[in-house]
Amino acid sequence: MPYSQFTIGKVKEEFNLTIVEGVRFFPDALEPITPSPRLQGILEDLPWAIAVDTEKARSEVIINPVLLEVRRILGQQISVFSGEEFNIDATVGLNGVCDFIISRSSEQLTVEAPTIVIVEAKKSDLKSGLGQCIAEMVAAQRFNQVNQVKEQPITAVYGSVSSGTQWRFLKLEKQTVTIDLRDYSLPPLEEILSFLVWMVKSG
Repeated sequence: MPYSQFTIGKVKEEFNLTIVEGVRFFPDALEPITPSPRLQGILEDLPWAIAVDTEKARSEVIINPVLLEVRRILGQQISVFSGEEFNIDATVGLNGVCDFIISRSSEQLTVEAPTIVIVEAKKSDLKSGLGQCIAEMVAAQRFNQVNQVKEQPITAVYGSVSSGTQWRFLKLEKQTVTIDLRDYSLPPLEEILSFLVWMVKSG
């Protein structure tokens, strides 16, 4: 069963997870990050992506440029993967393609631990992507446990289900998944960038 077959109920049952809803886990005093002129220029095509209204258009025109901006902000010291096969354990359904994976490793040819943020693209209904995103986060957690450097333990894996213009954020720590039920809008860019940078640094 690939990631896309998981619902919230299924992923909760299969992996013995506790779901905590409606809790914001971002610091209140988080400073907004000003986007580069380059990103602002790219997002001039945002109305086109909204009009076309496919996951592919929203991924290419909105989500991917935002994630690459995070990589630039962090001095190219992280890697961003798009449409990557992430087959961790097919016997329990942790296999398939992830829309986006962010790793703290700077290596871009292959996914290296620690994987810290998973982003799942959806056209509109963000709730429909939550189970899939959580399954991918569980896979990332297991991948890190097997592969990460012991001196740099990762305590949490973060996720987001995004239409590009709306972002919903999740956190997996041990067996607990926290879902911030607020949908954050883009634009503005500043808040979304600050959240993503904080997640990459905080896992």
